[in-house]
Amino acid sequence: MKFSLFTLFMTAAAATLGGAAATPLAPRDVYVPPVLYPHAGTVWFVGQRHNVTWDNSNPPKQITNKIGRIMLRKGDLTTPVILADNFSILLGHIEVTVPWVEDGSDYQIVLFGDSGNFSPLFTISGP
Repeated sequence: MKFSLFTLFMTAAAATLGGAAATPLAPRDVYVPPVLYPHAGTVWFVGQRHNVTWDNSNPPKQITNKIGRIMLRKGDLTTPVILADNFSILLGHIEVTVPWVEDGSDYQIVLFGDSGNFSPLFTISGP
């Protein structure tokens, strides 16, 4: 009797789940706008304000994630420093304040939205 109830239950579950169709997702594109500023040769000083700029001239119609975040990268490591957050990736620029970090010429901006886009290497120097 236990076997037949189990068989009946499994048959009913398979019939219910087998008839369910997956809801199709709308097609979406990954948007990878290149960072224009800072560029190679740029020098930022701690405490200054700068407009991080990216090329937003050709966005796709369906962007997976329109909410941006900008983080600081040093060498081969993206640091936990968030320079800007919760802005539209379609803006094309956002003002940031240069954080108090050690001097170096191996910094990059990481622009997150759909993906992580790195700026060219640039320099941050103390005050």
